Amino acid sequence: MNHKLLCCFLAALLITLTACGGGESNVAQGNREGILHFGNGSEPQGLDPHVVTGVPENKLIRALFEGLAVKNPYTLEPEPGVAESWDISEDGRIITFHINPQAKWSNGEAMTAGDYIWSWERALSPKMGNLYAYMLFPIVNSEAYAKGKITDFDQVGVKALDDQTLQVTLNESTPYFIQLMDHYSTFAVHPETIEKHGKKTDRFTKWTRVANMVNNGPFNLSEWKLNRRIAMVKSDTYWDRANVKLNGVVFYPTENIVSEERMFRVGQLHYTQGIPLDKIPIYQAMEDTPYIQAPYLGTYFYLFNTTRPPVDDVRVRKALSMSIDREKLNNTVLQKTNVAAYSITPPDTMGYNPPKLFDYDPALARTLLADAGFPDGEGWPGLELVYNTSESHRKIAVALQQMWKDALNIEVTISNQEWKVYLDSVTQMDFQIARRGWIGDYVDANNFLDLYLTDGGNNNTGFSDPRYDEMILKLAPQAKTREERYRIFYEAETMLMEQMPILPVYTYTSKHLIHPSVKGLPSNLMDSLNLKYVSLDPNWEKAQTEKK
Repeated sequence: MNHKLLCCFLAALLITLTACGGGESNVAQGNREGILHFGNGSEPQGLDPHVVTGVPENKLIRALFEGLAVKNPYTLEPEPGVAESWDISEDGRIITFHINPQAKWSNGEAMTAGDYIWSWERALSPKMGNLYAYMLFPIVNSEAYAKGKITDFDQVGVKALDDQTLQVTLNESTPYFIQLMDHYSTFAVHPETIEKHGKKTDRFTKWTRVANMVNNGPFNLSEWKLNRRIAMVKSDTYWDRANVKLNGVVFYPTENIVSEERMFRVGQLHYTQGIPLDKIPIYQAMEDTPYIQAPYLGTYFYLFNTTRPPVDDVRVRKALSMSIDREKLNNTVLQKTNVAAYSITPPDTMGYNPPKLFDYDPALARTLLADAGFPDGEGWPGLELVYNTSESHRKIAVALQQMWKDALNIEVTISNQEWKVYLDSVTQMDFQIARRGWIGDYVDANNFLDLYLTDGGNNNTGFSDPRYDEMILKLAPQAKTREERYRIFYEAETMLMEQMPILPVYTYTSKHLIHPSVKGLPSNLMDSLNLKYVSLDPNWEKAQTEKK
């Protein structure tokens, strides 16, 4: 974009942000009424905490529900949620949660320890098909129950000592367990509401509809117009209602980030989930820019379906990975906003750093492809790369498609799918290569490495190694020191990347446009949103007018 066009763009954006256009925008009205307008990426798969798996769903569910603990958005440290406090035994294996007597469901009923017993039994039931069931596997016998090896839930290490006291017994001391209580897969759901609309383990029933939902978070569902908006209002029954500053939130499915950026520019959104890559330099050039970029605990990568040719051959997988010039990709398509990745775990995750076993090496990549039976691409059977609809994902896929053509002389077709279709394709392993991203649910390397356990709910590669399973599930939890634990992780991750069921591309940064009237929405390593802290400045527009 030339200098003249850049100046015109910045001038137009400045007019929008200072509300000088005709008519009252969503942002101006939202500031006055305390309603946040939030770009949320894709239309959600659903709102059942024990069914969904995505980032768009995470933001919605954590507005509607609250866990035993919540994350402070400034420090990421756990703080009281439904549990007003908790005690941890000396050996770290018994955690006793004390339920806040003021914690209520949105229908006014008191929350109890029994709600968690019922909900965790549901979350772990093999019939539930919960892809995040493994989040609860640190609990004694939870994995055995989830895999049908035992059928008596009383054998699982959770017990209601009374209505306000929940005792949890762990296999081993688990440093990150309290962090897990802010992950939606561990949230309680309202038993009577679930059973009113189906069986306990039924998926996608009517209980999540506006008129039916009973929840326990700071906001209640007030409107859901498919592919248009999901609106929420401040809850009257939430225990910490006095500290909730917003009166409501409107979430928009902004899968098209070009349209999302335009919505921000004309005052329809306070916050965007992303930003078109080619607009980043423009916003970076602005004084007092609304563009916020920060480190993000996540990895952008591709899944290989190791059960389907030609990527059932590790030599093909390595050839595809080694023929990608990640530095060039970052410096061009990605606008120098990310960091090249060579493994699944982001660097310096609580002091842990992953192995780097390969680099950009097109010559070795061609040798590996020839060894696999495709010298200079001869006899190549074709390959399809699937990604969920997004202009950024498309640009990355096109760039890799060209790199593979240039380095290996092979054709790779690319295909986009809408979010729900894409999730089904990945879950059912109906792909050869599929785009994937993983954002840490808690700050620990285990959250990335336990993805590839045998039959793990989010494995989706066909990778399985008993030794790997033993290291992640048994040896690492039993490690006596952090150094020993990290050594085991390093060895396991080395094993993973030698077999390469995934193709890492880059370590994320979070990238958002945030209107300056929004307060209490800090950047953090997990891009974690806690709406209880968010407020809007009702006088922002007036202050900007007075500045003139």
